[in-house]
Amino acid sequence: MTLFTYYFVTKSLVQFRADSLTVQLINTLPLPLDFYLIKLNSDKEDGVSYETRHVGTIRTNFFRIEHLDMQHSDEFWIAGFMGKKNMVYFSQHSIPNKNEDQIIEVHNYINQSEKLSGISKTLIGDLKLENMKTAIWITLDLLLLFLNTTLLLRRSK
Repeated sequence: MTLFTYYFVTKSLVQFRADSLTVQLINTLPLPLDFYLIKLNSDKEDGVSYETRHVGTIRTNFFRIEHLDMQHSDEFWIAGFMGKKNMVYFSQHSIPNKNEDQIIEVHNYINQSEKLSGISKTLIGDLKLENMKTAIWITLDLLLLFLNTTLLLRRSK
């Protein structure tokens, strides 16, 4: 049980980092959108790698705040989906000043780059698949833990 508690706490608190860039994403469109944030890490040894996050579904005139560690990065992308696979918003943001927080308002349906939005669709699909695998493993582990606990209590009576 402590393993699951540790896993939950580490996954929940990883977004709060010291000296991180705060991105406030405001949805002013008439429909709720499911937003994803992709950060480009430009490490000299590894080349370019991507870090994908699910911001969540943001309703009309609501916002979400994300904290990004921009130590090895100076660019991030935002992708918005209406439904499961319909990407209706994609924007690319560069960070000239890492000490200044970003406020991004989504006013219209725009796709700034077809090539980059294709890359982001692939990355978001990989994130969804990885999240599904993690959810299945956690469910099976909890089921196994429940069954073993039940058998242990039944034998002791």
